[in-house]
Amino acid sequence: MAVTESQARLSALRRLLTQEKLSTQDELREELSSLDFEVTQSTISRDLRRIGAVKATDFSGRTVYRMPSDIEAPAPSVTRLADMITDIRDNGALIVIRTTPGSASLVARHIDQSRFSKVLGTLAGDDTVFVAPANVRYISQTLEQINASLS
Repeated sequence: MAVTESQARLSALRRLLTQEKLSTQDELREELSSLDFEVTQSTISRDLRRIGAVKATDFSGRTVYRMPSDIEAPAPSVTRLADMITDIRDNGALIVIRTTPGSASLVARHIDQSRFSKVLGTLAGDDTVFVAPANVRYISQTLEQINASLS
């Protein structure tokens, strides 16, 4: 069975992510270009989602793209996602979840995979997750759903 160009590109992208040195999609595009894969930033964005890549903080404190399986497990004292949460607030239109450094993508992924009916989507940084409710009228219920799922 022949390997498609898409499969070869995804494999190359996974290999690049194990190097833990690329922090932007443009850097990934340049590296893939040097491997004879001419792609756009939007293709890289889709590919990163397809393979489940996340942004994480390396040992020097720099944010890099990585595969979830390459991220070290949290310290033994952290056994639940709730232990990674430092604060949850809303402003009537948006829910903001503060986490321990490097944990935001894990919390956002949990929320995304939970497929809450009242969550439109999430956006994660290093230690902050923005949760967009599907309707601001249900922000209290959405907040309750998230809290219950993290307990």
